[in-house]
Amino acid sequence: MQRKKYSAGFKAKVALEAIKEQRTVNEIASEYGVHPTQISIWKKEAQEGLSGVFSGAIVRKSEQDEVLKERLYSQIGQLKVEVDWLKKKTGFAD
Repeated sequence: MQRKKYSAGFKAKVALEAIKEQRTVNEIASEYGVHPTQISIWKKEAQEGLSGVFSGAIVRKSEQDEVLKERLYSQIGQLKVEVDWLKKKTGFAD
């Protein structure tokens, strides 16, 4: 039997329901067809992740991703130049 995979949006929706505490975890679990323990885990992860929203961690992560992307594009460009040079020196045509 294969595990169910839930989208991030679905997890967030269920976790938000649990955080509101307007209904019990068991009621939420029966409505969405998810085990109560799983809902508790998602709730805990959501609460821990909320602090990152206000601390700017997400912005820093995207900035780090941009720097990495620029570095990788630079490496790709350098490798392309080297490959073209090697093709020219060895006589291989495109």
